[in-house]
Amino acid sequence: MTEKYLRRVIDNVKTAVIVADQNLKVTYSNRAFRTLFPSASYRGKLGAATACAENNAKCGEDGGCQGCGLAGAFEDAFLSNKEVSRRVFQRVKGPDGVREVAYSITVTPLGGGLCMGAVDDALELEIARELQTAKNIQQRLLPAGKWAGGKKYSYMYIPCREIGGDLPDVYEQDKSAFGVIADVSGKGISAGMLSAFVKAAYDKTAPSPAEAIKCLSAKFRELNLDERNYITVAAVKIDEENITYSMAGHNVPLLLKSENGITRVMLNSPPVSNWFDNPAYFDDILPYKKGDILVLLTDGVTECKNDRGEMFGVDKVVRTLSTARTSDDFIKSLENNLRSFCSDLNDDITAIAFDL
Repeated sequence: MTEKYLRRVIDNVKTAVIVADQNLKVTYSNRAFRTLFPSASYRGKLGAATACAENNAKCGEDGGCQGCGLAGAFEDAFLSNKEVSRRVFQRVKGPDGVREVAYSITVTPLGGGLCMGAVDDALELEIARELQTAKNIQQRLLPAGKWAGGKKYSYMYIPCREIGGDLPDVYEQDKSAFGVIADVSGKGISAGMLSAFVKAAYDKTAPSPAEAIKCLSAKFRELNLDERNYITVAAVKIDEENITYSMAGHNVPLLLKSENGITRVMLNSPPVSNWFDNPAYFDDILPYKKGDILVLLTDGVTECKNDRGEMFGVDKVVRTLSTARTSDDFIKSLENNLRSFCSDLNDDITAIAFDL
């Protein structure tokens, strides 16, 4: 009766607790611990109890994961009969797939061949889980197909953190293909929330890119954010013979590859922000011919820096485009060139290319 009562008490404390024997077999885990690892098994060894994505069948055995902080903490506590603290890095399985987590655990010998581990920073682990969920949601906001308005397209989206601040979108309206690429201020969670706002607030029923950006600007002003928050946008509408485009503070040119070479297109206008009382956005028209390639980029591509501090730049994008035969060929080559140029992509990398 006493043991049952104590288990009920521990099950309701907020600290995540797990108890294991000398074979690293779990004898008990409380509700808080199971909440942190929702895909884990309540039985088995430590690897199973944390839904470890490695070879948890050999958890704690020869041939198992070497250097596992979790198993090592319990083994050291048993050997020393003293309290042991460790920083644990794991790849664990969750409802949304495999993710990397980090947390601290303190393991205390209880006697009778048992040790108890208490997660010291469960909130950090919970945040990591929520970030992974947010990342998966953001991935579902990306374009789903390869065709729009009779035009084939390809795109690249590589966030530098779990959640990115860039937004590529492609859609069809009245048999025309529309492309939008937006880059919001900041990085991480706040940038991800602002990019989700762009996805929801951008008016896909607007007849032209400038009209859609004007609507986005009006809705952004209703948020009443401070001057540190802004959005740059490049948007295009592709008809049978012309490209109608508009740009809002986007300092990276549109690139059009044709039989005459590569044209760089800029259009000066303010970003979507609260910096100006009555910002104006305009459309312009660019003709094209069948076989041309149209490219939209964010500055994460052109401003990507290598170890020497050199930027990738528009010129390297142009050289990549000059040898590309299709939009898909360009996107694949651009990603390869960026990864070769820069070992650590330190900004969100986004590009869209259309076969015209």
